Amino acid sequence: MTATHTFYQAAQQLIAAGCFIDSKGWVPATSGNFSVRLLDGTIAITVSGKHKGHLQADDIMLIDADARSLDGKKPSAETALHTGIYRRFPDIYAVLHPHPLNAVLVSKLFGDEIVLENYELLKAFRGISTHATRLTIPIFANDQDIPRLAAQADAYLDTHPDCRAYIIEGHGVYTWGESVEETLRHLEALDALLACELHLHLCRRR
Repeated sequence: MTATHTFYQAAQQLIAAGCFIDSKGWVPATSGNFSVRLLDGTIAITVSGKHKGHLQADDIMLIDADARSLDGKKPSAETALHTGIYRRFPDIYAVLHPHPLNAVLVSKLFGDEIVLENYELLKAFRGISTHATRLTIPIFANDQDIPRLAAQADAYLDTHPDCRAYIIEGHGVYTWGESVEETLRHLEALDALLACELHLHLCRRR
C-alpha cells in the first residue's frame, strides 16, 4: 500500500477481488465481505446485501476504525470482525471474507481447529519459507452476536499472534494480508490446503 492509494483505487481492487473470488464459487448469493484499509485509517468495505461477483463502485463504502459509516451507506453486520483485525495488525491493509465450500466442510468435521503441516504450499503465506511448518487455523462457533464473536477472535489472536486466518463454523473464512493481492494468495492457498485435508479425512475413513 502506498500514499497513492485512494478510496477509488481501493474500490477497484475490491471489485476485481470479488470477480476472482466469485469465479471460484466462494461467495454464493450475497455472502461474504471484503475491505481495504486506507493510509488515513479509514476503511473501504463492501456494503451489505450485494453479490460480490457483480460489485460496482457504489457498492463500496467508507467506514472509520470503529466501524461507523462515513457516507450513510450500510456496512455488513460483520464489519466489526474486519476492524478488529486492523486494530490487531498495523501492517495489514486488506481483509477478505468469503464462504468457500472447503472451509465450511472443514468447520463441520475438525472440531475447534485444523492443523496444516508439511505442505509446500504453506510457503504462499507471508513469513513462511519452508514446508516444515505447522499452521493452525482456529474454528469458532458461528454467532449472530458479532461483538461477542469479534471478542472471541481477538482473545485467540492475543495468544496466537502468528495466526493467518480463522474459520467460522458453517459460515466462512477470514484471512488478511498487506495488500489485496497478498490476501488473495493466502485465500487461494488456504482453500487448496483445506481441500487436501478433506480428501485425507475421507481416505482415512475408508
